[in-house]
Amino acid sequence: MRKNFGAKPFLYPMPVLIIATYGEDGTPDAMNAAWGCIADQDQISIYLSASHKTVQNILQRRAFTVSMANASHVVEADYVGIVSANAVPDKLERAGLHPIPSAFVDAPLIAELPMALECTMIQYDEESERMIGKIVNVSADDSVLGEDGRIDPEKLQPITFDPIHHTYRKLGECIGFAFQDGKKLQK
Repeated sequence: MRKNFGAKPFLYPMPVLIIATYGEDGTPDAMNAAWGCIADQDQISIYLSASHKTVQNILQRRAFTVSMANASHVVEADYVGIVSANAVPDKLERAGLHPIPSAFVDAPLIAELPMALECTMIQYDEESERMIGKIVNVSADDSVLGEDGRIDPEKLQPITFDPIHHTYRKLGECIGFAFQDGKKLQK
């Protein structure tokens, strides 16, 4: 038997994305967003209300970074999601997060968050609140790289948002291999 919940935004995993920008005066800003995904080989799609200071910054500067929130920075990630830069312009500083300039886009990276997509804005639709960005670079701190030189999720420890219980969860262990395990069923 199944229980029906109706139309709800229940999907696992929901990433915890920290979107960082510079304001018109150069003040760094960041916000927490969960409604985002890869939209193409070099594009990201994120649903963001135009009322966010971060969105206004993106519309002005046409650039942003998207960091994966991690288990070591749950409190800081939640803080930048519940506090508006419209009311608290120095919220990054209050969160103890340190912006560093991206070499690729006019937006800051966050030193404490070891992986980021560096993006330029392709378009923003105010009606649907969908922002599409072009990924121009992915950067990762050496601390989250495996022996093969690639990003290691176990070292990164990205977190996800549980929309049902309003909690954050760490991604789990590797349980299979994509494009390989299903071959066992091929005849």
